[in-house]
Amino acid sequence: MTTTVLALAAAWPDRADDGVRPVVVEADVSGGDLAVRFGCPHTPGLLDVATAARKDHPGSLLGATAELPFGVRVVVSPAGGRACAEAVRLIAESGQQVLLGDESDQGTVVLDVGRLGVGVEGLLDAAETVVLVSRGGADALAHVFAHLTEAGPLVERYVLVVIGPCPYGPGEISATLGVARVVFLPWDPKAAAVLAGHSRAALRISRWKGLRLMTAAGEVARQLSGTGEVAVSGLSGDLAGLGAVPPQGGTVQHGLAGLAAKEAGS
Repeated sequence: MTTTVLALAAAWPDRADDGVRPVVVEADVSGGDLAVRFGCPHTPGLLDVATAARKDHPGSLLGATAELPFGVRVVVSPAGGRACAEAVRLIAESGQQVLLGDESDQGTVVLDVGRLGVGVEGLLDAAETVVLVSRGGADALAHVFAHLTEAGPLVERYVLVVIGPCPYGPGEISATLGVARVVFLPWDPKAAAVLAGHSRAALRISRWKGLRLMTAAGEVARQLSGTGEVAVSGLSGDLAGLGAVPPQGGTVQHGLAGLAAKEAGS
């Protein structure tokens, strides 16, 4: 879900050594949502990045970014699927070069690749961590299971984020689906409304990042980025006991796209 990607990016911790914010790239072969959602032009954006991918020195992503009202930098894409599918193909074929940018570029690139499907394999192969986003029902988790059984060695880099109510515990999900890292995010209509562009007035509330979704997303983002300590109580403590949080040295910090968020089910 794009809302989940934006929550993680908005809650991503500033690194003490550089303070670099992540860049979200809409890399969905079916087209993007953010340009329409927030009323920003789709150029410069994904199509410009794809054009640059053909060059020997594609330059930095920063020239193609827009700034969302809550401080997240994004590379947006148009709604049209055909153009986006071709752009994603070109970027995937370029390998890491166009996503890494110039030598001076630092930080994390978060790829929002949309639903499970064909056309994004190259991006997933290049990502340091792949985040699957699913609701907690058996029907949605069945789609996750089907994908994970085909993932092969790539499954070691997967994190499953379960959104909203779920009748299953993290240990049961991990054992059944074969994914080592399982985390939960609450369904929070107030925070989701801000991230969906429906409640810009809420941005005037200085503590909107203290809403439930943003608090939980911050904890997940810290685990993924390797900054700060993992909480010793609550869900993080339970997951640490299960080996379900990223180990030291296996975190997303600098360079290539850190996450490829995929929606499994609906």
